[in-house]
Amino acid sequence: MQDTNMQQGNILVTGGAGYIGSHTALALLEAGYEVVVLDNLINASKESLVRVEQITGRSLTFIEGDVRDRACLDQLFSEHAIHAVIHFAGLKAVGESVEQPLAYYDANVNGSVTLCQAMEQAGVFRLVFSSSATVYGPDAPVPYQETMPRGRTSNPYGASKSIVEQVLEDVVKSDERWSVALLRYFNPIGAHPSGQLGEDPQGIPNNLMPYIAQVAVGRRDALTVFGNDYATADGTCVRDYLHVMDLAEGHVGAVGHLNQPGVHVYNLGTGQGLSVLEMVKAFERVSERPIPYQFAPRREGDLAAFWADPHKAQQELGWQARRNLDDMMIDTWRWQRQNPHGYRTDNSDTPLGMSHS
Repeated sequence: MQDTNMQQGNILVTGGAGYIGSHTALALLEAGYEVVVLDNLINASKESLVRVEQITGRSLTFIEGDVRDRACLDQLFSEHAIHAVIHFAGLKAVGESVEQPLAYYDANVNGSVTLCQAMEQAGVFRLVFSSSATVYGPDAPVPYQETMPRGRTSNPYGASKSIVEQVLEDVVKSDERWSVALLRYFNPIGAHPSGQLGEDPQGIPNNLMPYIAQVAVGRRDALTVFGNDYATADGTCVRDYLHVMDLAEGHVGAVGHLNQPGVHVYNLGTGQGLSVLEMVKAFERVSERPIPYQFAPRREGDLAAFWADPHKAQQELGWQARRNLDDMMIDTWRWQRQNPHGYRTDNSDTPLGMSHS
């Protein structure tokens, strides 16, 4: 298939029922692509894909399966003409990775290797990999730039992303047919502006924004802020927060540029750092709800401050974060207010418009 006809091709989105995956599936459908989602639903809800179809007025193909299941992948590639793959599937909680390193290396590293083997067998050589700013390591100067080497990692989650990046670089060196984009992103927050699609963590949230939103809606009593003695303006950690729809559009842009062989590395961030307390105040302003918080000791592995240099993605992909902090807060609050218990408030027997394999 020629690149000029790319939007007639199927894009396989592994982990496509998750937070970032579902928003990216939506952005792909809106850009005219056909979408095949593979997800084992361990940390995701099928309801997210029902809503993607409702919002876009388009259907997608959903396959319940695991990226480590080679037979499942072989069947998928044989039944669907896949043009490119966006690979989100994996585990992503830093603390949990310290407690369960083998599970993280199995899901994230073994899963990626198995996927690449199946892609190679099927003759599919275009891949966008969901990487992370954690690969820069704790010693990298800010802002992070793509020309910096990968650093030492402080937890198995970050290590698994770094290892997969190395695997993909080696694969590309061995076979010039491969075109791989490594997207290193920072801290995605927010939700689709419809309020129908958002972040739905199971159990106690690992990330700041869903925790703040759950406090605002009454699901949790108070926010725990880990560390107020960092060398930052207010003592709390500083991160580069970007809207999940901006991030999703970055993946669509990367797919559209997979026409040159090689490895292409891009930061997806705003280039601006904001502290935990700045985020709390911004959410209070938008929601008009107080967010009680308490300080706790620093978490092991947390860095004081980091943010992206996003210029390369702007120059080569024509991408930049367009939504501002208020957009992120308003969309988070709309999602949480309309879905106080996430997707679990919905009837689990909701009929699916999706075709199944």
